[in-house]
Amino acid sequence: MARRWVGQSDVMAEQREIAKPPGVTASVRPGMGATPYDGGVTFRVWAPHATDVGVMGRFGTGDGQTVVPLAREDSGLWSADVPGAGEGSLYKFRVGGADRAERNDPYARELTQSGQNGWSIVHSSDFDWGTADYRTPPWDDLVIYELHVGTYNDLPGGPPGSFDSVEARLDHLVDLGVSAIELMPSMEFAFDFSWGYNPAQPFAVESIYGGPRRLKALIRAAHERGLAVICDVVYNHLGPQDLDLWRFDGWSQGSGGGIYFYNDDRRLTPWGETRPDYGRPEIRAFLTDNARMWLEEFRADGLRWDATGYIRNLDGGNATDRDIADGWRLMQQITADTDARQPWKLHIAEDLQGNDWVTRRVTDNGAGFDSQWDGAFVHSIRAALTATDDAARSVAAVRDAITHSFSGGALRRVVYTESHDEVANGHARLPEEISPGHAGNYYARKRSTLGAALVFTAPGIPMIFQGQEILEDQWWRDDDPIDWTKATTYAGILALYRDLIALRRDRRGTTRGLRGNWVNAHHVNEGGKVLAYHRWDAGGPRDDVIVIVNLSCNAYPNYRVGLPRAGLWRLRCNTDWVGYSPDFGQQGSYDTTTGGGTYDGMPSSATVALPPYTALILSQDD
Repeated sequence: MARRWVGQSDVMAEQREIAKPPGVTASVRPGMGATPYDGGVTFRVWAPHATDVGVMGRFGTGDGQTVVPLAREDSGLWSADVPGAGEGSLYKFRVGGADRAERNDPYARELTQSGQNGWSIVHSSDFDWGTADYRTPPWDDLVIYELHVGTYNDLPGGPPGSFDSVEARLDHLVDLGVSAIELMPSMEFAFDFSWGYNPAQPFAVESIYGGPRRLKALIRAAHERGLAVICDVVYNHLGPQDLDLWRFDGWSQGSGGGIYFYNDDRRLTPWGETRPDYGRPEIRAFLTDNARMWLEEFRADGLRWDATGYIRNLDGGNATDRDIADGWRLMQQITADTDARQPWKLHIAEDLQGNDWVTRRVTDNGAGFDSQWDGAFVHSIRAALTATDDAARSVAAVRDAITHSFSGGALRRVVYTESHDEVANGHARLPEEISPGHAGNYYARKRSTLGAALVFTAPGIPMIFQGQEILEDQWWRDDDPIDWTKATTYAGILALYRDLIALRRDRRGTTRGLRGNWVNAHHVNEGGKVLAYHRWDAGGPRDDVIVIVNLSCNAYPNYRVGLPRAGLWRLRCNTDWVGYSPDFGQQGSYDTTTGGGTYDGMPSSATVALPPYTALILSQDD
């Protein structure tokens, strides 16, 4: 049965009828790209303006390279069944038109390398996923660790790290306590060293990292350890290097890129003139198929979308007169498709424009994302932590960052103080930015870990960037691996991150409220630079949590705060504990009992010892 496209744009309406070569029959098997069957492979490609299409490779028992003609189907598709081809066969499409060209398969899962010198490889989706009884964690239990495959576990010099090298250090993440890893893009990209945000072949898995089977092995290993895997995808632009999709079948308008791209001013993005043409149903299907591939064929637990602002808006902003309606439609199509097929899986937008519609439901005319990175949080918190003078720290700004929300609840946002964007292109890691040239000193350690406490106690899905837990200091580059010796140098800081994550996930059964929706910043002392907030889910013992944050260099031996109930409040974490660093612990903290009456609009109150640049986390046993 031919696969039929509907609603094609005007530029594709005028297509010449091409006679099928003698003896060539279109395939009745479904699927785009190369689909193996018993005894051969079905090849299918979209090239509406081509005069003829063939698939070239070494098929069957012969030693020579052959070109097998494809038959034209409806709506610009070309296909044929090719006996003798099979998994591992190298192939390309030979596309005739304005310029005859050899093209890699847009749907190829694997390439020898990107660009004209690379070949597509027939890949079977069969894979032994093992027998582990894995389930995606509940979203309120997500703690995300963003990592870059090439630099997470590698040595300086030589080639980048790989999926195998990441797998070799998964146990570190299990011990740390995170519940999800977010892989920066693994789509086939140009060159060996890259951030990954320049996808040349969006369906192919980067060969330098190990290709599709090694990625599946990594995801299987992560799932066996209870770790979810979130994959970065890039749909706001493609390339621009090594881009076989460019003028794929020879057609284009003006200086545009042909059938896969807008050919007018909508093609322009900050990364090149390669914004996909979301108005074409074929392109929306192409990207929807891509999302399904990561979520279903590779069993990823979610997708993090790069720069969604540039999918929905020409300038990446919120001006409605610059909106791209087709881009909104694409996002709705993919998120709704996932909700219908695998509703427990997560779509996260990197939008950073504070646009509430991004995380509203499709049925309410929103884009349908489950969560989005919260730029209001990261920028406000970093500003407060990096200010050189305590007087310049705004407690009100920190309060607003803690209490900020998008419609639909706390989990609609991802909160963090470091990501690949914040710490790259010469922008320092947070400890280095706090104390330039002295990232390991007292102030850098105290205030950067205070930022960690804010991330893990604020409403939202917390995220850290690779190496943050061991006080990585230099700005991140795609050829500069993590210095894992710091895990020993800063073993106490690593222990603090471990403790904070355990409290955030309520692993000790005493801080359920940190997984909840609710927050009340009931104490804001701008003069003393102290903030206290109440976090809860259902409320009650082991649920209500009080977080007290000192943003100043002053110690307060008897600091009074309001509490939601009378009784004994246990100190669950003191980020100033001497066990985290030998020069911490100059001001002792303690459990406390209410007795001071109402305060801060709360029914009870008590005093605590509050060290400099410290967060205290308290809850009750009963």
